[in-house]
Amino acid sequence: MASFKIIGGKQLSGNISPQGAKNEALQVISATLLTEKKIIIQKVPIINDVMCLMSILKGLGVKIEKISKNTFSFEAKNIDLKFLNSKSFKELSQKIRGSVMLVGPLVARFNVAKLYPPGGDKIGRRRIDTHLVGLSKLGAKFKLQKDFYKISCDQLKGDFLLLEEASVTGTANIVMTAVLAKGTTTIYNAACEPYIQQLCDMLCKMGAKINGIGSNLITINGVKKLSGCKHKILPDMIEIGSWIGLAAMTQSRIRIKNASIKNLGNTLNIFRKLGIKLKVENDDIIVQKQKKYNIETFINGSILTISDAPWPGFSPDLLSIIIVTATQANGNILVHQKMFESRLFFVDKLIDMGAKIILCDPHRASISGINRQYQLKGTTMTSPDIRAGISLLIAALSANGESTIHNIEQIDRGYENIDDRLRAIGANIQRID
Repeated sequence: MASFKIIGGKQLSGNISPQGAKNEALQVISATLLTEKKIIIQKVPIINDVMCLMSILKGLGVKIEKISKNTFSFEAKNIDLKFLNSKSFKELSQKIRGSVMLVGPLVARFNVAKLYPPGGDKIGRRRIDTHLVGLSKLGAKFKLQKDFYKISCDQLKGDFLLLEEASVTGTANIVMTAVLAKGTTTIYNAACEPYIQQLCDMLCKMGAKINGIGSNLITINGVKKLSGCKHKILPDMIEIGSWIGLAAMTQSRIRIKNASIKNLGNTLNIFRKLGIKLKVENDDIIVQKQKKYNIETFINGSILTISDAPWPGFSPDLLSIIIVTATQANGNILVHQKMFESRLFFVDKLIDMGAKIILCDPHRASISGINRQYQLKGTTMTSPDIRAGISLLIAALSANGESTIHNIEQIDRGYENIDDRLRAIGANIQRID
């Protein structure tokens, strides 16, 4: 198990370019199974989750070639469905949450799929109901057999679906299934995140017929087959938020290059509510160097509450960044994590470092900013998941003294070469295997 050794308390400076979005990459790479034609995808993040998904595709017979840095071609021409019954498929698919998005493309093109309980972050209950119920509305049948679901169909047929939750991966799976279903599919209460929009745009370039992209009402007219295309993945908005929080905590000036600001929703506004000074220049974000930042209150003077919500609401993946950033602010904030009941449990590690946080319940944390009265102190800790891990890393980089973070494979699942990129802007961080 690898670890990071960090000497904190050092100001950073320089330019940093966000990687391609992890959540989009898992969707569009899964979608390459929908055609036998070649698909070229640019800005693929070289992270553990994506590499694991690509290993599954290779096992299925997808020909994957690296064209240049972060650019790959995918050709799903000769697919071996026997791989679904292998030990390797079971082990790989249980490592990542993204494996659930293989179900839609496999059922759409080959009428059969196999789903083991997907892996990923242990942040609470993560239902697969939206996926399975949605596909069943289109004609698929699913059956639990020991430790996996077998999904099959005779013919997929479009239908009207009203989703109980605006699940991003659930919407992606249903869309990828519906593009090859007979007739018209309407999805109401669909997720409409930029990454869903990107998936739909890619499918349209492949020949799919999709209307309502960017809204919560998507209409899909099924086609018989899809062709190849070229697609470029958006910058990762969660990584962009991570760099903003890092700059604020370390009193640093950092320029985030080519951030695709139009696809960030209200991300920048939320960080500005914490008092962080951000300047937009063309498509770059400049986080200004500042010693102190003051948390706003609501208009009536009550304590600011930041909570997650479906797009265009604030991403739940950024709440851990908000928590750690608020620890050094001037003021108080209540963070309400509505989606997952185990995502805030990492705050005990921040408390050990000197942060003033009260975990009210599994979903809410109250943070009293210490206004730079003292630095957090270095310590030894373990990363429980991707987003908590990056928050602990930000805390360590701002802290006084040495910190060690174990289980950094969790961070590597979502952040590409993060130690090299941090050293490039002046961080004192070392990877220990």
